[in-house]
Order: sequence, then C-alpha cells, then structure tokens
Amino acid sequence: MPVVNAEIPTALKIALDKEAAWLGAETSDVVTAALSEYLGVPAHTLFQVSTSGALVAGVSDREVSVRSILQHGDFGLGTFADFGGEMLVLDGRVYRVRGGGSVSEASRETGAPFAVVTRFSPEVDTAVSPVRSFKDLGERCDAYRTSGNIFYAIRLDGRFKRVRTRAVKPSSPGSGLVEAADAQSEFSFTDIDGTLVGVWSPAFSSAFSVAGYHFHFISGDRRHGGHLLDVETAGLRLRVEALTDFHLALPSSEAFLKAELSKTTAEEQAR
Repeated sequence: MPVVNAEIPTALKIALDKEAAWLGAETSDVVTAALSEYLGVPAHTLFQVSTSGALVAGVSDREVSVRSILQHGDFGLGTFADFGGEMLVLDGRVYRVRGGGSVSEASRETGAPFAVVTRFSPEVDTAVSPVRSFKDLGERCDAYRTSGNIFYAIRLDGRFKRVRTRAVKPSSPGSGLVEAADAQSEFSFTDIDGTLVGVWSPAFSSAFSVAGYHFHFISGDRRHGGHLLDVETAGLRLRVEALTDFHLALPSSEAFLKAELSKTTAEEQAR
C-alpha cells in the first residue's frame, strides 16, 4: 500500500495514539478511516444492494441501475433484473453473461435487483500454485484470509486449463432464485485466458448474503463467462483485499417490503 509522510500538530498525534490504543488498532487504520470519512471515499468497504434472501423469495425486479452500482464500486458481482444473466464488475465496467452464453457490456441504465461491489484496492498480490478444482481454489485463497469474520474481495488472473460456469436465464415474474437456477445453462471452456472476480463472505452473513466463496468468470476476450462451478489451472495471479466495512442498501419497492425473507440462499439451494 502507498505510504504517506505528513507533519501533524502534537495535539493531533496524541489524540491519534489514544484512539488507536483504545481501538486496539494500528495508527494507519485510524488515519485511513478518518481520511475516508473526510474525503468521502470509501476504503475497504463492501457495498451490497438488497439481500440474497430477497432473490430466493423472487424479488428480482429492477431495484437499481448499473450507473448507481458503479457509484459505489468498480469490482464485484450480481445479477440483472428478472434473472437476466450473471453480472460481473471488473475495472469499472459491468458485463452481462446471458443464459444463452453471450457476453456484453451492460449499459448504465440496465437494471439490477442485487449486487455486491467494492473499490478494489488489493493488499495482497502474489502467485498461487496449481488449482485442480473449486475446492482447491478455495483452499489456495484461504491462505490469504486472516479472519473468518470479515469480507474479502478476490481477483485471480491467468491461463485456465478448464473452467465450468453457468448462467441463469430470464424468469417469469415472481420466480425465485431456485427456479431460475433450474433453468440455467452450463458452459465448459478449456485453455482459456481469463479473470475470476470473487467475494468471500463470513458464515454469519448467510441471512443476507452468499456465505463462503462466490466467483464469476470472464474470458480475456470478454466473449465467455458465468458463475464459476469448477476450475483447473496451472497457476494464477492472486490479488486480495480485506473488507472491514459493510454497507447494505435495502430496496423500498413494494415487492421487497412484502416479501417473506426468513429463508437463506443456502437453505433453498439445499432443497
């Protein structure tokens, strides 16, 4: 991370040290939080629109636009209105992987019911050894997580020996995530350059998010992609950011306000 040297008054230094001691944090963490608030620039923040439980309950209408999503982050995941494809946010651009397999860049006015994004600023940049499966991928990433109680943004780039993905197809009004998944298409790719955009969420977030690893894939030529199901690769470049601030924006639509949201995504998918 960049290092900033600055002269500050003694009174501020004393206050800074006291605050860091009281919080049990590094002084750099306190300074980062203070600058983030003063400048209005989120740091290490995951911004989420709606909940995964709302998708399970069939709340899949347009809640926000792509334009609005990009105001809160340049990296992340989501889906489109009426489950009209998988969303992948990478380098400030939003891509849609449709159920038929096509990939396109979404317009700023395209609607979405759910998304999780951050302003990606990785603290880890390293190479990982060969990956043989989705489970293996998770184990490689686990080595760079220092806690099970915060969120992480994860990006992996490189050459993939094998990738298996899926993409949901547009659903009928009121259909939930499980019904949409039943109508999904699956795709397999071999010897392909690409990127995995991922978010790891702690177990306690299962009431409103997708706990564990959640990855979307897009090829280097931006022609193929989808929600990651399985993977094999000789090695990848891994970048990781720990996200210690979480912001949840709840919809105000009638569908959301009246939905039954007691079931989690995991519960429904296990049916």
